[in-house]
Amino acid sequence: MSDSKTMLGRREALKIIAAGSATTLPVLGADAPASGHTHPQAAQPAAAASQTPKFFTAAELATVVAVADSIIPADERSPGAREAGVGPFIDLMVSASPEEVQRVWREGLRALEARSQADFSKGFAEASPDERSALLQDISKNERRPKTPLERFFRAAKNLTIDGYYTSEIGIQQELRYKGNAYLKEFKGCTHPEHQA
Repeated sequence: MSDSKTMLGRREALKIIAAGSATTLPVLGADAPASGHTHPQAAQPAAAASQTPKFFTAAELATVVAVADSIIPADERSPGAREAGVGPFIDLMVSASPEEVQRVWREGLRALEARSQADFSKGFAEASPDERSALLQDISKNERRPKTPLERFFRAAKNLTIDGYYTSEIGIQQELRYKGNAYLKEFKGCTHPEHQA
């Protein structure tokens, strides 16, 4: 399994996960906007970042942005979650979510800050990229069956980060290289003989 050809890169894995993340998580209330769209924050991330948060405090939103950017950082292919406006997207989604989901985020952020202070003597947003990565890797160990508030928070944060990133202009156009619908001069349909009219 150490063969590099059989290993799936993180971004490739996230692309696969992103396809189903919006339909598997009950994060929104019935009156919340649908998640299958390109969110407006992506088009103008700088303007979105300066807006007043809808649910989080400014300090909490800074931590959410740091978490999202640690999950999908910028690389040579495309900008990361911060530039894609994922923090304000998460803030919008959580603000429109049921109280149970909001509680997962509040408790998780408190637990994350406490853990960061215990491990590094500083808040998560002030930690170095390596410190953030180590902490997130540790709390992701039970991602499939989260038991603690911190583990539930990580799962929720990862899923909304993926959803936000891959529905943003940066995620769709720069990372996935989607160019839009292509004009087909002719569509031949199925060529199997048994399906011909």
